[in-house]
Amino acid sequence: MIDVERARRETPGCEKRIHLNSAGAALQPTAVLDAVLGHLELETQLGGYEAEEAAAEGLARVYDSAAKLVGARRQEIAVVENATRAWDMAFYSIPFSPGDRILTSEAEYASNYIAYLQVARRTGAVVEPVASDETGALSVEALREAMDERVRLISITHVPTNGGLVNPAAEVGAVAREAGCLYLLDACQSVGQLPVDVAAIGCDILSATSRKFLRGPRGCGFLYVRAERLDGLEPPFLDLHAAVWTAPDRYEVRADARRFENWESNVAAKLGMGAAIDYALAWGIDAASARIVALADGLRGRLDAIPGVTVRDLGRVRCGIVSFTIDGVDPAAAQAALRAQGINVWVAVRPHTLLEMTARGLERMVRASVHYYNTDDELDRACAAIGAL
Repeated sequence: MIDVERARRETPGCEKRIHLNSAGAALQPTAVLDAVLGHLELETQLGGYEAEEAAAEGLARVYDSAAKLVGARRQEIAVVENATRAWDMAFYSIPFSPGDRILTSEAEYASNYIAYLQVARRTGAVVEPVASDETGALSVEALREAMDERVRLISITHVPTNGGLVNPAAEVGAVAREAGCLYLLDACQSVGQLPVDVAAIGCDILSATSRKFLRGPRGCGFLYVRAERLDGLEPPFLDLHAAVWTAPDRYEVRADARRFENWESNVAAKLGMGAAIDYALAWGIDAASARIVALADGLRGRLDAIPGVTVRDLGRVRCGIVSFTIDGVDPAAAQAALRAQGINVWVAVRPHTLLEMTARGLERMVRASVHYYNTDDELDRACAAIGAL
C-alpha cells in the first residue's frame, strides 16, 4: 500500500504542478535530491577525484541496489551515462554476420531501430519486425513461426514509448531460451513501474534508465548482462576502465559487466540513481505498480467519457502510459494549453514508433503518464482541462 500523502510530501514538484509525464522524466523525491546535491557539495569542498574516493562505499552499493531491483548479481550490472548508451554498448558488442536475423517488434523505439538498420547495413544482417497480435502487442505465435537457426538476436522494447501496452517479455524469453539466441530487452519504461526480474523474463541483456519511473536524475542508467554471455560480447570501444593494458601489444577486457562502462562518469547522478532505486525498493515495486496501473485505468475511463477524445492505447496488459487524441486539437497545441494550466503531458510523434503509428494512421498523440504520487483529484482536474480544449 502506497502512503500517497507521504509520497507527495517527499516530492516537492507535486506542490505546484500536475505532473503526468513520468514516461519522460518523473518527479524526483527529496532523497534523490539530497544524494545529488550532497555529492556536488562534497566535490566543491574536496575536489572531484577526492569526493569520488570518499563516496566509494555508496557508489559500490549502487550496483547492489540495481542488481536487487532486477534480480541480478552485482557483477552483471554496469552503470552508464544513459539507457540509450547502455543499450548501444550491448547491442554494438554483438558480432553479426551476413544473413543473421534480428527479430524485433512493430512498436520498437526509433533509437533501437536505427541501430538495427545501421548494423544491418554494415554487416549484412537482416532486421525483421514480428507481427503484432490482435491487441497490438508482439505476437508470441508469430515469433515462434519466425524462428530458425539464422536468428542471432531477439530485441524488443518491454513497454513502448506510447500506446500503453506491455509486451509479453517472459513469453519472448521462453522462445529465446528454446532457440539459444540472444535476447535484449529495452526496459527503459518498465523498470520502476512494473516488477522486472531478469531470471523470470529470461533476457540476456537489459537496459534501464534513471529518470523515468525510477524517479532518479537524468544522465544515468544501467545495463544488465547475464554473466554467461559476457565472454561473447566485446564492447565497441574500450578504455582503461573497461580493460587493462597488459603489454605493448595486448589488453585484457574486464571480466564483469563493467566492461561496458567508461572511466569518466557523473558521480552525483550515479549516487542519485542509487538513492532512487533504494527509494523505489522501500515502497515496494508491486505496490507502486498496482497504484500506477489503477491510476492509468482511471485516467482512461475519464478520457473515454469526454466527447471528442479517443484513447489510443493498445495491449491486453497495460501500464501507466496513456495516449490519446482530441478531435480538432493538435497534440502539441493541447500540450501547450495544458502546460499553461500547470499540467505536464508530452507528445508522441510518428517517427519515434514509425511502424506502429504508420500502421494505425497516426501522426501525433498526447501522452500522459501517471505515477503513484498522482491523485484522483489531479486526474479529475486534468480531464476537466482536456475537455475544455
